[in-house]
Amino acid sequence: MLDNVTINQLRAFVAVCDQGSFSGAARELRRAQSAISHAIKALESAFDVELFERNTRKAQLTAAGGSLLPDARAVISRTEEMKNRASSIARTGVPQVSVAIDAYFPRAHLIDCLQTLQAEFPTAVINLRITTMQGGESLVLEGVCALAVTIENVPEVNPDAIERHRLCETEMVTVCAPVHPLAVALKPVSMDEFGRHVQIVVTDNQPGAEKAQQGVAGKRQWLVNDLGAKRDLLNAGLGWGHLPRHFVRDDLASGRLVELERRAWHIGALTFMISQRRGFELSFIESRLVELLGKSEPIHPLRGAAI
Repeated sequence: MLDNVTINQLRAFVAVCDQGSFSGAARELRRAQSAISHAIKALESAFDVELFERNTRKAQLTAAGGSLLPDARAVISRTEEMKNRASSIARTGVPQVSVAIDAYFPRAHLIDCLQTLQAEFPTAVINLRITTMQGGESLVLEGVCALAVTIENVPEVNPDAIERHRLCETEMVTVCAPVHPLAVALKPVSMDEFGRHVQIVVTDNQPGAEKAQQGVAGKRQWLVNDLGAKRDLLNAGLGWGHLPRHFVRDDLASGRLVELERRAWHIGALTFMISQRRGFELSFIESRLVELLGKSEPIHPLRGAAI
């Protein structure tokens, strides 16, 4: 009977567990609730065990169901890996790269990498998206991009479907405009003092993105979803914030922004990761791009992360 088990039945089983109800699973999988119920009954028949208690309102696992749930997740994960490998093997024709790059990644270095890639693959088609926070991994999951350069301490969108590999680091600095009250501080600024002033924070449009914020000092925040907009607001004296040193090098040199010294608050280098679907095998041109991106310009020693 186990030969009759289908991947859709296993997906229904996992969805009911994750959502806590048959109706929630139906919404998650965009199927009729009756189809979910039928899939669970068919699975129980194939396994010859009951997966859920029948005398409770909530979808509560039996002991057998709880034991089989990790196996179901593993089978689904391996199936997705196999599909991704098959897709990678099937790709032919003009070399192409679809990649999402986090806005904090050094732009000059990215351009150098793309120039080298263009010289080596003159006919290559590049699909480049600039994203923030979890936006890059969302595009990878949607199949829009094959790869994403993401920030290490931003939570993964879906750890079961995405794998990450370390790429490189870039230094972060805390800055404000010369006219800002924090700019005249004669001593290192404490986190409490930072929290009394508006902090400009980059976020994205994903649900719950504010929960993934890093390096935030207090409740007084202005949220933007564009790194350039954040720098413009900082230059205007509307708040303070953390930015990559490479991004504000000219602003610091000209005096448009000043670097703030922090007291008892450790903010350090930003670590970038390559995100891809589990089981996805890189093409030669994708591997070459990752290699180039990882050879970043000289960076200061790793100290932590923040945005």
